[in-house]
Amino acid sequence: MEVKVMLIAGLLGLFSLCTAQLDGNDCTKASAQSCGECIQVGEKCGWCTFENFLKQGESKSTRCDEVEALIKKGCPNGTIENPRGSVTVNQNKPVTNRKKDVAQTADQITQIQPQKLTLNLRAGEPQKFSLTFKRAEDYPIDLYYLMDLSFSMKDDLENVKNLGTDLMKEMQTITSDFRIGFGSFVEKTVMPYISTTPAKLLNPCTADQNCTSPFSYKNVLKLTKNGAEFNKLVSKQQISGNLDSPEGGFDAIMQVAVCGEQIGWRNVTRLLVFSTDAGFHFAGDGKLGGIVLPNDGKCHLKDNMYTMSHYYDYPSIAHLVQKLSDNNIQTIFAVTEEFQSVYKELKNLIPKSAVGTLSSNSSNVIKLIIDAYNSLSSEVILENSKLPEGVSISYVSHCKNGVSETGDNGRKCSNISIGDEVSFDVAITAKGCPSHGKSETIKIKPLGFNEEVVIVLNFICECECHDNGVANSDKCHFGNGTFECGACRCNEGRIGRVCECSKDDVRTEDLDANCRMDNGTDICSNNGDCICGTCECKKRDNPEERYEGKFCECDNFNCDRSNNKLCGGHGQCVCRVCVCDTNYTGSACDCSLDTQSCVASNGQICNGRGTCECGVCKCTDQKFQGPTCEICPTCPGVCTEHKACVQCRAFQTGEFKDTCQEKCSYFNLAIVDKKEDLPQPNSQPYLTHCKERDANDCWFFFTYSTGNDTVQVYVVKDPECPAGPDIIPIVAGLVAGIVLIGLALLLIWKLLMIIHDRREFAKFEKEKMNAKWDAGENPIYKSAVTTVVNPKYEGK
Repeated sequence: MEVKVMLIAGLLGLFSLCTAQLDGNDCTKASAQSCGECIQVGEKCGWCTFENFLKQGESKSTRCDEVEALIKKGCPNGTIENPRGSVTVNQNKPVTNRKKDVAQTADQITQIQPQKLTLNLRAGEPQKFSLTFKRAEDYPIDLYYLMDLSFSMKDDLENVKNLGTDLMKEMQTITSDFRIGFGSFVEKTVMPYISTTPAKLLNPCTADQNCTSPFSYKNVLKLTKNGAEFNKLVSKQQISGNLDSPEGGFDAIMQVAVCGEQIGWRNVTRLLVFSTDAGFHFAGDGKLGGIVLPNDGKCHLKDNMYTMSHYYDYPSIAHLVQKLSDNNIQTIFAVTEEFQSVYKELKNLIPKSAVGTLSSNSSNVIKLIIDAYNSLSSEVILENSKLPEGVSISYVSHCKNGVSETGDNGRKCSNISIGDEVSFDVAITAKGCPSHGKSETIKIKPLGFNEEVVIVLNFICECECHDNGVANSDKCHFGNGTFECGACRCNEGRIGRVCECSKDDVRTEDLDANCRMDNGTDICSNNGDCICGTCECKKRDNPEERYEGKFCECDNFNCDRSNNKLCGGHGQCVCRVCVCDTNYTGSACDCSLDTQSCVASNGQICNGRGTCECGVCKCTDQKFQGPTCEICPTCPGVCTEHKACVQCRAFQTGEFKDTCQEKCSYFNLAIVDKKEDLPQPNSQPYLTHCKERDANDCWFFFTYSTGNDTVQVYVVKDPECPAGPDIIPIVAGLVAGIVLIGLALLLIWKLLMIIHDRREFAKFEKEKMNAKWDAGENPIYKSAVTTVVNPKYEGK
């Protein structure tokens, strides 16, 4: 069993050693050669700038480690470079509490706070800040109505002709600053989308219909506050026609988004109402008409007409999303029931967009626009510009009613009413420094709103001590490097702890000879690499373990173990030898010199029955055992052991009365008058109360106590002897008892006889009552008359 326990303990020790070796950290694994490289590894990494920090055989990268590890390795306080990131708010205008009756321009209204920040980013360390958004009352709105004027929309055009004044009236309940514009689209003016015959180019409809020439996109009315002008110009519009069912609406949306000056967009809420009863062409469909050039996303309006529809392909959905987002345009798709599913799928790809069901003649368009606007404006979604390489961003939203979300849902809040305030916690983290610069700018904005938050990112790429570096320092082997942050940063082509050698000389035979201990064959004891004739010891996965020495011959993890701990947990392993802490000794520092654990309850070391070795009592008398040699399983009790000597000393009786002086002089004797005068428990460190019987059946009482050098016995002067018995009462009692017992037995016999007689009499009476006799006939009487019947007699 003992062998199994030792084997299990050994395996557990080996397992813990292997586990420790696997617990490395990123700081040491990076092999950073400078302070700047070190702080790019992670936020926990620090660089020791103390010049004499490295031990013999350690490489420069040993200076890079977690801060706590550097302190344990002996890096003095104040010599560790560990720069931290920070957040500075540069512009912080409070959100506007606007009232409808107070005149303010859009530029005077603030809905998001703060507006500008500067972040100093340390690799791996997230910098956090909060953004507050408040939806302002009576915020200005620009609405552009983009309508499909293909032939199938003829009845819809009639209902849109009065849209301007009617919509103006409805929007007054939402905002006092409302503008409206109008545009129309049909299709690209090439085959096979339209017929290019001269007659069809003039009138693409049937002969009995008067239609205008086909066109791609036309800006009919720039955004205006004049609803009557909207009605007037729309009334003049005519239906056109095309050949295929999908329309060229994407070309029109692109031009509306990028031609801000021609459309008249302001920095306010921008709404684009897209009205159609058909599907759409998108990127790639232009190949049918021989158009292969991708849409360039630029404005090509001339005299309010899109002039490059025959030259550029339709835009892709992703391209449209980008342009709509860049220009803060929220899209409302007013489409018929037939194409609801198509445009709902498109809505899922375009942020801040809505889909409404348009009646067959567009009679419900005003209600559709109002409902869609309320839906869009009640949701805020944060979007950030493209992030620099290695930078990540995360959001946590704090919306109405205490609702918080993370991940993709952390970017948005829904059901926001006018005057509601919500907040977002933003965290930005950099993995390192970008390759093309130390400063970048990103923007965060709520989709569909013109406001944005500008964030300047400054990357911490070097330590502060870098600025104090000495170029071509004499400390770096005749000026072959820059001495900075306590170490040499070697010039190009140089290598070594102090840049003492060229890269071309790293593995020559002459230099390798300097790395062999005692002219042996092992280079750096197989625990390191020979760099420029100097051993640089290998690093262990566990940063607490390391090789050191001129030839990497020493380490701090191959020392004796006790209780599965290196040096018993009471020393340090220095070059494979345990250097024990104070009060410990032994090859594994497992022997304690402290005797406190050997002190018994009586204050004696091991009860005076042994010696204290390594904090454990070694009992000299084999009879005794226990932590302080206090247990003796085979020994009689203290009282029994000393009974004979107490008898002979106190009463001159007992088995030692003739040899009392020789055998019983080892204790001091004191006589007391009565038991109450004996020493009480706890009055002395080691005290035993005894009660023993002598040959005369008398009890005598004494106490036995031990001090450091003496034994003291207290004895009660007079033993307690029992008195003799009184014969007469005993005999009288015995006779009386016999008589009483006899009388009791007699009474019991008499009682039993009475009970028996009564039972017999009752039985007799019962049998008597059960007897039945016929009083009219003698049972033994026989008649003297005999009657004989004649068998021949027939009764005649």
